[in-house]
Amino acid sequence: MNKPVFPPRQSISEDLILYIKQQIASGQLNPGDRIVETKLAQELGISQTPVREAIRRLQGEGIITVVPNKGPMVCTLDKKDVFEIYSIRAMLEGLAIRLAVQNATDEDIDELERFYNQMIEKLQDSTVEYLLDDSFHIHETIMSLSKHSRLITTYQSISFHILLVNRMLGTKKTKQNEVMQHGELIEAMKRREPDAAEKTMRRHIYRSYCDFVELNGLEAEGDELEEKTWL
Repeated sequence: MNKPVFPPRQSISEDLILYIKQQIASGQLNPGDRIVETKLAQELGISQTPVREAIRRLQGEGIITVVPNKGPMVCTLDKKDVFEIYSIRAMLEGLAIRLAVQNATDEDIDELERFYNQMIEKLQDSTVEYLLDDSFHIHETIMSLSKHSRLITTYQSISFHILLVNRMLGTKKTKQNEVMQHGELIEAMKRREPDAAEKTMRRHIYRSYCDFVELNGLEAEGDELEEKTWL
């Protein structure tokens, strides 16, 4: 892989934050992996100052933790983290689709359906192993179509954690499941029934949580797996 080039300017920490996130999202860095500041700075040909700043900010986002005697590490996700991520998603995205079915134009929904149809075509493409990015795009588009700026900002604050959990799940789900489960969201948008759309989204995310728990061998506690808790 070609070494990225970071220009000598004030925003170098921003570039480095994006670079580290891309490394995590792509699986180059995984939960529990150490990040050695001196090594990273040397590899990228930069000083340690922006590396420290990037680490500090990623720590504030809950993406990196600094462990005594070990240094910075990519945060691991326990079952409590996973429940919190999925449950807050159910609330945020439930509201998002409720607003989206009211605010989106027919052209917006047609464009989303065209993207979904392209997703269906990838079922026959053996070079496409996963549909994680396609699924994430559908959710982000629905969030954008809500036209609720504070809701979008709140969602963006946890979007990387959502992406990380999705990556951990997406490699274990079949393409057929991805297509089938996201088809219901497209149909909900087309029907333009806010109550039904919100319930569909909440159930969709609830099922994803159940899949994650099962496929990763976690044990949910209390009412976490009770559908009534999510709907």
